Amino acid sequence: MDNIIEPRKQKLERLRSRGVNPYPNSYKRSNTTQEAVNLLTDYEAKKAGTPQVSVRNLLDDNPLTSIAGRVIAKRSMGKIAFIDLRDGSGKIQLLFGDRLNPSLVEIAKDIDIGDFIGASGHLFLTRTKEPTVAVQEFTILSKSLLPLPEKWHGLADTEIRYRQRYVDLIASSEVKDIFQKRSRIITAMRSFLDGRGFIEVETPVLHSSAGGALAAPFITHHNALDQDFYLRIALELHLKRLIVGGFDKVYEIGRIFRNEGIDTTHSPEFTMLESYEAYADYNDVMAMLEQMVSFISQHALGTAEIKYGNDIINLTPPWRRITLRDAIKEYSGIDFVKYPTADGLREKMRSLNIEIDPKKNWAKLVDELLKTFVRPKLIQPTIVFDYPVSMSPLAKRKPGEERVVERFQAYAGGCIEMGNAFTELNDPIEQRLRFEEQLQERQADDEEKWTIDEDFLTALEYGMPPTGGLGVGIDRLTMLLTNQTSIREVILFPQLKGKE
Repeated sequence: MDNIIEPRKQKLERLRSRGVNPYPNSYKRSNTTQEAVNLLTDYEAKKAGTPQVSVRNLLDDNPLTSIAGRVIAKRSMGKIAFIDLRDGSGKIQLLFGDRLNPSLVEIAKDIDIGDFIGASGHLFLTRTKEPTVAVQEFTILSKSLLPLPEKWHGLADTEIRYRQRYVDLIASSEVKDIFQKRSRIITAMRSFLDGRGFIEVETPVLHSSAGGALAAPFITHHNALDQDFYLRIALELHLKRLIVGGFDKVYEIGRIFRNEGIDTTHSPEFTMLESYEAYADYNDVMAMLEQMVSFISQHALGTAEIKYGNDIINLTPPWRRITLRDAIKEYSGIDFVKYPTADGLREKMRSLNIEIDPKKNWAKLVDELLKTFVRPKLIQPTIVFDYPVSMSPLAKRKPGEERVVERFQAYAGGCIEMGNAFTELNDPIEQRLRFEEQLQERQADDEEKWTIDEDFLTALEYGMPPTGGLGVGIDRLTMLLTNQTSIREVILFPQLKGKE
């Protein structure tokens, strides 16, 4: 590493010996690179029909600009040199030649790829129609001590890409584009919900009990209170408290933490949208989710028809709808209602050569059938609805169906879950019974925690109106809309094992 850094350190010292500060506090630019290109385009359109101006007789009435960015390429051609400069908006070419202030000529020799510089001069088009700045003045803004990756299509080592995302972003415009789209996805999501009268709120990250989902929590200690807390595993219970408190429509976009495994669709910390609407049920939420995802795709990508893998997916409503029971029967041949015990369902699955963890309860076996047989087949947007009570302790029973709750999940792309929603259970007595049943079913060595949130039950006792709730994993939705197969590709800084 020293043989890479040392020559750049020597250039750093030469700059300082000439009185140059290689890390100044600020730089006033008049344009971004894209604005400079647009300025030149407008100028060229106005003077259309006049002879092409060469480098030697560059007209001084060409527009002036002052720009800044990172040096990403250098090409020397005798007494002149070309530098490609990139900022957050795009790229432009710089010409270092006889118009450069003579006092800066020697300093220009110490510019390396990776340095940040500011430059000012007249804009012009080269003979090859390349927008270019004929540099008259420039300033070193930040001297780079490490070289950029040699291959500008991106880094080859996946772990380095995730561990040093800043280098990945420099090296690959495609990676940067994913996160620009992610930002637009979240902006469009907020716009959609705000337009429907929802208000955005913030709820605690530290919880005194782990509730709202079946998941293994992270535990931390609050020194001032001398009390252990859980990092939240869901947003749900505090948002429903707000419905009790009189808000009709609320949502939160927040980080969730679950101390579980890592794979292509799971991360220990991830971003969720949860929304709750009073006087709505899961049918209302189904329609809202269809409209919202289509709206987001249109506003973030410009289309509701997207490519995921080898498939073209149309997100335009209405989506296909099928009950969980019918979906599992269609794709696995098993009618789980006919096997009401864990042992019976497990034996039936084994008869089809499906190996199952013997510790899994009945609800987890049904979920395994969904994951194994159904989800991979759901390429076009599909809503799977009506789940067993034991899989959904926070959902309300379907009228006339004692063992079924009003819950749905939406899938697309063969693996991406776009949403999970309930008609929310608002009977405090039944909710307590459901919580107690969940506690009894959890085995002693089960990493998933379910603790009874007594304050939430107290809130329900004050009365909560009929409510439709929705959860959307923003990371997974971004995977779908940006055609990515790993959740780490859509999280800027995914968790990795520490380097020794």
